[in-house]
Amino acid sequence: MPATNPRRSPKPQERQRDPERTRAQILDAAVQEFGAHGYAGARISAIAARAGVNVQLISYYFDGKEGLYQAISQQWQQRRGEMAPADTPLPEQLRRYALEALHNPAGVRLLAWAGLEYAGAGTPSHAGQFTDTIEELRSLQQSGRLPADLDPSVLTVMLMAMAMAPTTLPHIVESVCGEDPRSPEFLERFADQVAILARHIGLG
Repeated sequence: MPATNPRRSPKPQERQRDPERTRAQILDAAVQEFGAHGYAGARISAIAARAGVNVQLISYYFDGKEGLYQAISQQWQQRRGEMAPADTPLPEQLRRYALEALHNPAGVRLLAWAGLEYAGAGTPSHAGQFTDTIEELRSLQQSGRLPADLDPSVLTVMLMAMAMAPTTLPHIVESVCGEDPRSPEFLERFADQVAILARHIGLG
């Protein structure tokens, strides 16, 4: 793991900044940089340049690269809650996840990078937990709406992989569907199809 930069107090002119606004600028820039290059390839200097701040401010607010990545992970958890509140039907949750490739493409790429760079325990993780989805699938099994021979945990992985396919398999999408996997028209239709399939297999 790269060494973190020493934490220091900001210079007087930096203290005049709005701390929350500065943090938000850094986080937005970090999502773009991590999404483009992954954790290993992202550079703190590039994030600072994107955010229009001094490099030392990243150390001051986030204690370096790893702390910044963990802050993005927490931001993703909050975003998940906004996208799919607890009372949202699972097909609609999946439709909204699929639409993230349209509304937040860098965030979805970052999630894909987290998987590509995963090296076991101790690797910085962005994906978070999906225990709520797993429990919902188990509840559907108990009610007889979902086949008992399906593993809820494995099915959750499959559903997320399906929702992320335009980002993780764009070459396959273009080859099979003959469409630009990044176009709003395709992404909206794809998201609708994800929800339709989820309903057909008994998820809502």
